[in-house]
Amino acid sequence: MILACQNISKSFGTDTIIQNVSFHVEDNEKTAIVGINGAGKSTLLKIIMKQENPDEGEVTLAKDKTIGYLAQYQDVSGHHTIYEEVLDSKRDIIEMEERLRDMETQMNTLSGEALEQLLDTYHKLSHEFEQVNGYAYRSEVTGILKGLGFTDEEFGKQMSELSGGQKTRVSLGKLLVTKPDVLLLDEPTNHLDNDMADWLEDYLKKWKGAFLMVTHDRYFLDSVCNRIIEIDKGKIYSYQTNYSGFLELKTERQDMEAASERKRQSILRVELQWIRRGARARSTKQKAHIQRYEELRDRQAPTQDSQVELSSISTRMGKTTVELQHICKSYGERTLIDDFSYIFLKGDRVGFIGPNGCGKSTLMKMIAGLIPPDSGTITIGQTVKMGYYAQEIASEKSADGKEIDLSYMDPNQRVIDYVKERAEYIQTVDGPVSASVMLDRFLFSPEKQYSLIGKLSGGEKKRLNLLRVLATSPNFILLDEPTNNLDIATLTILEDYLDRYEGIVVTVSHDRYFLDRTMKRIFAFEEDGKLRQYEGGYTDYSLKKLAEKEEKAAEEAAQTGKTGNGNGAKPDPQTGQKGQRTRGPQKLKFTYQEQKDYETIEADIAALEEKIGKLDEEMAAVSTDFVKLNQLTAEKEETEKLLEEKMDRWMYLEELAARIAEQ
Repeated sequence: MILACQNISKSFGTDTIIQNVSFHVEDNEKTAIVGINGAGKSTLLKIIMKQENPDEGEVTLAKDKTIGYLAQYQDVSGHHTIYEEVLDSKRDIIEMEERLRDMETQMNTLSGEALEQLLDTYHKLSHEFEQVNGYAYRSEVTGILKGLGFTDEEFGKQMSELSGGQKTRVSLGKLLVTKPDVLLLDEPTNHLDNDMADWLEDYLKKWKGAFLMVTHDRYFLDSVCNRIIEIDKGKIYSYQTNYSGFLELKTERQDMEAASERKRQSILRVELQWIRRGARARSTKQKAHIQRYEELRDRQAPTQDSQVELSSISTRMGKTTVELQHICKSYGERTLIDDFSYIFLKGDRVGFIGPNGCGKSTLMKMIAGLIPPDSGTITIGQTVKMGYYAQEIASEKSADGKEIDLSYMDPNQRVIDYVKERAEYIQTVDGPVSASVMLDRFLFSPEKQYSLIGKLSGGEKKRLNLLRVLATSPNFILLDEPTNNLDIATLTILEDYLDRYEGIVVTVSHDRYFLDRTMKRIFAFEEDGKLRQYEGGYTDYSLKKLAEKEEKAAEEAAQTGKTGNGNGAKPDPQTGQKGQRTRGPQKLKFTYQEQKDYETIEADIAALEEKIGKLDEEMAAVSTDFVKLNQLTAEKEETEKLLEEKMDRWMYLEELAARIAEQ
């Protein structure tokens, strides 16, 4: 055990967020915390980091273990550059390096026994420096920053110049560089584009320590996590599986609870009849029998999950929708959008993807009429009624009144008044519904409706903003990063709502699952402000890009084979150049590692096949234990994957051995 939470409880006013929660985290365990907005996920992380005090309970970190925390919102400032800010996380290694340099300088002035003592100290410190990867720490910092989407040119950018999303990425970089034993990550993918999310996913798969993560990214959860902790109505449920397994096990748990409740109600009816029949002879009834009835009567029934209800309707749309003709937009010398044209069709589902800062949100704001294009025209039909769901909730007023109207939330305004500003009544498939009823459907209780916006969690604010957007019954919805800070349950409901929605949906998102689930067409931002169209969702786009990459590589290889360096000569096996052979051809031979693998790989394959056989036997023996069965299934899949890799390696080595023998 590396981290333990024991009997943690936390309330805010009359709202009990977490009640008597206990769990522990083992070394190398990859855990995700899920639950609806306001369930207490971020609060629990803050309690672990001692940024919040629990009402009851304690948190224990194993001796000599370190913990690192990425909060959902960052306020990193100062005069450091991006590179300096992250490099400073290696302060202990930097100081060690400086001591080594000082020693090297002293060696020039010392001799005899003093020199011998210094050399001994120098060698010990050099070994320690090597053990902590001291000779590669600058490369490590550079690699992490580039993985998080920062270019060489941006390394020198001042922290004070960065956006909130960029600051979050810098903070994540600092955290990864320090390599704590336990990582606490609160929505780490919120400000990452698709490529960065893929990079972080691969990085965390290889992470040697443990992590505890709050995220809505379902592909991320499935790929990276091996344990799910659900916070539900103040209690927690732990599942030793990934997200897909969690959904199955949760359904199974709820079915068992429902069956148990049905049994309780059935017994209760029988007991109630017994009580009523024997009312006249009450004094003679068995005390134990009566106590049994009272216990069954007072036992709390399992509460059903409340779900967001999205039922607003869209207004009718005429023939003309939204037409973009030769749109261009630049900032300074940087071209964001170059000559983009598109006519949105009725029922369209269009997603825009691309790296951070490429112009996705700028395009959304141009469509919404918040900013004008540099050139080109945007035609909006008379019957088009737009709803714009902004990426960020503004905490301060700006000079742009339009943008304030879309994203600003007055923290001192009541929740219900925020919605009523747009609509007292909301049109739904069941007829007009009051703002209060609609808020209740969005999981805002009557008490919370009259509380101040400033007391809401980040996710609750996003949910409230979504309701306000839908309250006007738009027929053209713009969703800018809609999955940021929304809980998975709300996202699922939103996706189902969009399935039934008859209007046009345009989104900017890095959430691969959401794009696959809702979009039918993808526009990818490519170099120099060009946008390229792909049919299908994100997975379709990824497969097409991969196929294009492989095709291009094959063409380049074929071209190289035909023409070489342009003079028709073939590359020299020793030099890699044409017409520059300096020695005779060398025979093929195994490398040291290939020889080593060739000698042991058949035994490795046999061992893996034997392991799979044993796992099959174990799975048959525990067929009724779903949790154990799930663990064994995961282990078998991993073993089969490893076996497949070994078989590929064996085929390569056998072919190479045959070619060597033919020489």
